[in-house]
Amino acid sequence: MTTTLSAPPDAPPKPASAGRAARRAALTPWLLLLPGLLWLVVFFLVPILTSVVASVQTGNADEGYRLTWNWGNYSHAIQDYLPQYGHSLLYSVLCTVFCLALGYPVAYFIAFRGGRWKTLLMALVVVPSFTSFLIRTIAWKTILSDNGPVTSTLKDLHVLGVTSSLGWTVGDHVLASPAAVVCGMVYNFLPFMILPLYTSLEKIDPRLHEAGRDLYCSPYTTWRRVTLPLSMPGVVGGTLLTFIPAVGDYINAQLLGNPNTGVVGQKIEDLFLRQTSGYPVGSAISVVLMVGTLILVTIYIRKAGTEDLI
Repeated sequence: MTTTLSAPPDAPPKPASAGRAARRAALTPWLLLLPGLLWLVVFFLVPILTSVVASVQTGNADEGYRLTWNWGNYSHAIQDYLPQYGHSLLYSVLCTVFCLALGYPVAYFIAFRGGRWKTLLMALVVVPSFTSFLIRTIAWKTILSDNGPVTSTLKDLHVLGVTSSLGWTVGDHVLASPAAVVCGMVYNFLPFMILPLYTSLEKIDPRLHEAGRDLYCSPYTTWRRVTLPLSMPGVVGGTLLTFIPAVGDYINAQLLGNPNTGVVGQKIEDLFLRQTSGYPVGSAISVVLMVGTLILVTIYIRKAGTEDLI
């Protein structure tokens, strides 16, 4: 008589082993997040905290700075530089509006009419950004010079008299004027608008446009009721990516503007680099600019009704 022996069933895992496995599974997401969290702490949180602490200090570069909780620095930061805050806000808003007006048609054309040339066209949008921001801005000094193509064309069209009366140009000169500052900003930040717009537009199903035509909708109606709502994530993302760096930019104002077009970034640089006791007030201006920008961005997102899109 033959007896068949069967292997005993696997023993259930010990409680200790199961607990270790559960802990490892719970720690894995945090370990994956750790490099990014360290990056944010070192390059985002620490600089912000340093600026906040420096903004309430007293002293100078020669004798050192002491933490005295001098909140009067914020009073100087707000009251003494109101024109610069106004210029920064005005130029950044105009830059964002012009970038949206120019970037949306470009992104729309590439997304729906680019065909097999989409990659090349997008490369042409991005490639100028591979050049130094400073060099690109300096190039606009030649373009906007008195003998440049822009000024010559505007003179032939007799437009400079109107723009000069509005305060956007200085006499017959485009360079060293508010218009020059805005032109430089639009050129430098336009790719930041086109890229998110193209991403949103490229995801739209072309059959939706065909359905609009089948329902006898005009191209404008189709764009207003179909394309624009579906591309709102790109609009919001593009405006944020343009406005936030533009409001802190000072290179364009420094190279293409004049003493009357000063922005906040120029004053911060001057306080940090050229005044021995300017660190606390410069830090206070930085904090005010950061908080103000955050408030404006929050209001914009809420008013646009796009909290769930970004």
